[in-house]
Amino acid sequence: MPPSDRAGQPASPADLVDVPKLVTAYYAEHPDVGLADQRVAFGTSGHRGSSLSLSFNSDHIVATSQAICDYRAGAGTDGPLFLGRDTHALSEPAFVDALEVFAANGVRVLIDAQDTYTPTPAVSHAILAHNRGRTDGLADGVVVTPSHNPPRDGGFKYNPPNGGPADTDVTKWIQDRANELLGAGLAGVKRVTYAQARAADTTGTYDYIGTYVADLGAALDLDAVRSAGITIGADPLGGASVPYWGEIGSHYGLDLTVVNPLVDPTWRFMTLDWDGKIRMDCSSPYAMASLIANKDKFRIATGNDADADRHGIVTPDAGLLNPNHYLAVAISYLFAHRDGWPSSAAIGKTIVSSRMIDRVAADLGRRLIEVPVGFKWFVPGLLDSSVGFGGEESAGASFLRRDGSTWTTDKDGILLALLASEITAVTGRTPGEHYAELAGRFGDPAYARVDEPASREQKAALAALSPSQVSATELAGDPITEKLTSAPGNGAAIGGLVVRTDQAWFAARPSGTEAVYKVYAESFKGPGHLAQVQEEARAVVNAALG
Repeated sequence: MPPSDRAGQPASPADLVDVPKLVTAYYAEHPDVGLADQRVAFGTSGHRGSSLSLSFNSDHIVATSQAICDYRAGAGTDGPLFLGRDTHALSEPAFVDALEVFAANGVRVLIDAQDTYTPTPAVSHAILAHNRGRTDGLADGVVVTPSHNPPRDGGFKYNPPNGGPADTDVTKWIQDRANELLGAGLAGVKRVTYAQARAADTTGTYDYIGTYVADLGAALDLDAVRSAGITIGADPLGGASVPYWGEIGSHYGLDLTVVNPLVDPTWRFMTLDWDGKIRMDCSSPYAMASLIANKDKFRIATGNDADADRHGIVTPDAGLLNPNHYLAVAISYLFAHRDGWPSSAAIGKTIVSSRMIDRVAADLGRRLIEVPVGFKWFVPGLLDSSVGFGGEESAGASFLRRDGSTWTTDKDGILLALLASEITAVTGRTPGEHYAELAGRFGDPAYARVDEPASREQKAALAALSPSQVSATELAGDPITEKLTSAPGNGAAIGGLVVRTDQAWFAARPSGTEAVYKVYAESFKGPGHLAQVQEEARAVVNAALG
């Protein structure tokens, strides 16, 4: 699908969500649990939807919050629950609903001491800080966020005591229990008023900002950034990191400017994404157009999405770095500059990330672990330090502290944004310059993702494919070397198909929310060969689906 003619242009009044209508629908509309698209459905990042489509309403949140209480009781999780929210319009009412249910169930809840927004990585950091050295009284958390989704959406995700995204066995239990409660008309949901919840002995506060910011020096060499005088422009894109960036600059004495400190639930200051919608995607050159236009004002400019679990890096020489390019640079730098990391620490990547990372890992002599899409697959390795770095193609990553212990087990866009300044300070070269060097050594691959229409039946068939169903022996003129439906790193199902040659590959996966399947493809032979790979990928998938 080609980009909209308005992609990268400033939003107009007609593009803005009607916030009063959105919030009214959240409370006034009630989902029909008999309709699949109005039920609670946890994807790789929790339950998401919009009140305007009856997929994210008050009923969903109180049912899901009660389900989390029930799950905690069954799992024996009796420590505090860290509760955060981002700046989406639906996050505040969902936060209130959740607190009312948690308080009624006697759950110890810790909310921000300044009553402000909380990024996903700050919640993960808080969970792990509380649980370090403990075997009981373990904490978990909830972040109310749909991440980079448009302003009309809401989201609600649960992080268990490991601090990372919940695995499917947990999310399935929670969503099934929530839908059971919805089907029963919310009978079984305990709830008190918001005033009672705020006044409850079980509701307390936590200094998310101060604790997270003060600890950043354990993961990054910010003294080097300060000494080198790196000029930093940080754009929170109106998200939860707004109160964090100023504090980071002042705490570490950095030459840091918060480019846009505004918070507005309509996101009227954004430029439109590829499809003409407002979307806080810091890896998109369209959504980041305003920051890219100012790239020469800073040595390093960065962006984060609404819950700051993703990063975007802008340099004067390269503009906005492709997420795969920056992952490769970050890995190359970190494993050469972290003497405190275990010598056996592996590199983690999702199977649809660039194979440039494979070549960097081989050059470093480090083990590479390829997993399906979803950051949850990196959690065990980051938790026991057997993985030094875990990264996704969608600009989400985290890595170990400088001493080799765990930092976060969820994606940390603030951490990765600051790493770009450390790289520049320590090496004297920007991440863009580093990637140019890697491309000169290992090749300069062309990478793209496109969406193709697919029915529900076709998506189900794609998710269930076996390698034997793919009869092709060549891809774009090269012999096929691998046909995969499970990830090499952990044997888990990809939920689709990966086909590889020595110089190219493609992956096809069904979308969990739209009537499409996604085709990721890459070629080390350039854009022309990539187009051929994409065309043959469609043919391979269509033949396999019949």
